[in-house]
Amino acid sequence: MIPIQSVEESLYEVRRKIYLRSVSGIFARWRIAFVFLTQILFYGLPWISWNDRQAILFDLVQRKFYIFGLVLWPQDVIYLTLLLILSALSLFLFTAVAGRLFCGYACPQTVYTEVFMWIERKVEGDRFARIRLDGQEWPWNFRKWRLKIIKHGLWLIIAFWTGFTFVGYFTPIHVLAGEVLAATLGPWQAFWLFFYGFATWGNAGFMREQVCKYMCPYARFQSVMVDKDTFLVTYDTVRGDPRGSRSKSENHIASGLGDCVDCSICVQVCPTGIDIRDGLQYMCIGCGACIDACDQVMDKMDYPKGLIRYTSERAMLERSSQESTIRRIFRPRIIFYTAVIVVLSTAFIVSLATRNPLRADVMRDRGALAREVDGDRIENVYRIQVMNASENAMRVNFKVTGLSNLTILTSQGKPLTDVLVEPSSNQLIPIRVSWPLGEANPGNYPIHFEVEGVELHKGNDAVTRLRDEKSTFIVPR
Repeated sequence: MIPIQSVEESLYEVRRKIYLRSVSGIFARWRIAFVFLTQILFYGLPWISWNDRQAILFDLVQRKFYIFGLVLWPQDVIYLTLLLILSALSLFLFTAVAGRLFCGYACPQTVYTEVFMWIERKVEGDRFARIRLDGQEWPWNFRKWRLKIIKHGLWLIIAFWTGFTFVGYFTPIHVLAGEVLAATLGPWQAFWLFFYGFATWGNAGFMREQVCKYMCPYARFQSVMVDKDTFLVTYDTVRGDPRGSRSKSENHIASGLGDCVDCSICVQVCPTGIDIRDGLQYMCIGCGACIDACDQVMDKMDYPKGLIRYTSERAMLERSSQESTIRRIFRPRIIFYTAVIVVLSTAFIVSLATRNPLRADVMRDRGALAREVDGDRIENVYRIQVMNASENAMRVNFKVTGLSNLTILTSQGKPLTDVLVEPSSNQLIPIRVSWPLGEANPGNYPIHFEVEGVELHKGNDAVTRLRDEKSTFIVPR
């Protein structure tokens, strides 16, 4: 039986706060670059204008997605499906090549944790200063109160600016800014702003590695996507063990020691608090902080770098050269993922480039049966839903074929003329189709509505768009 005290200590260890040591190096610079890149895109894109509107806006109320010059409607769900498939395949590819690259450099949890920890270091000091500050017993002194208030104040500013930006992708951000300043936010806007803001503050400020360890599903199924040739952050046990401290001038090989000086700095810089020397662990997010830290120690000891490095399990076991290990990247799994991504990406781009922004749906009016009019004609009533998915106004006209002498009239019985459909809008047009009485026996006859839209470009030649929709004309008994 496990003693209760041991269980309590184990639970306590799970919740132990990690005090990260700052580290510099090539992987640290890459992480900083990705923090700037992702946040410039996230915070900046909603403020970019395109054709007198927000460049990227997911307008759920109007059911339109604006992405620069592209306007997507609910009928374009196929494009969203393709994007999700491409994202999943890209994740599989990156993981098969080099493990959790996304987690280590571009995941929002990693990015905001990095930002919050940078603020924490600037306000409270380095690792040991933070340990001493948190170790002070109650009552807190003025300095501790001041530092904690400043830190959490800065965290909350970033968190709620993040929530504001997130909502700004679904509500025009200039309108949202005015509503925030005037304190006239709608209930759903206010809910998501505060929800996303508090989630950012809680996840990046308090939960941190707990999200990566226990909440992220990717950590659990990554093992099925890696193999012996996947590049992972790995400790070289053959070279590093047995571990032990020593002086720089000591001949550690003669003393029976490996290159690892057992300084534990690799553990102190790990954002999830693991010891990479214990082997591959699902909690490792592949950020490379331990590589930077270990290389600095190796430099000080005049040992070769790379005791902890990106390499594969096969290369570690077979002691392969780095060149041979890199060549093994191009294996069947990687080629398959790459080929599928290229094919789907090409299909996605071609489909978007050739996409017809004119759409038309023809519906028979179920509330109005086919009828005889003026004793010499048969009329059927239809409703045509015309959608203009372009950024330019479109002048639309209609023709009906399939039967001779068919005439299109408005709902008031007048000849139908061109209809102007505004950019990124749709219009419901009720029409009547008339046919001379006595030209056919009672029954259903196939007809076609030819919809022609002339896209009116500003300062350029007009572009003609065509649609052909099938329907039926009913001759009553």
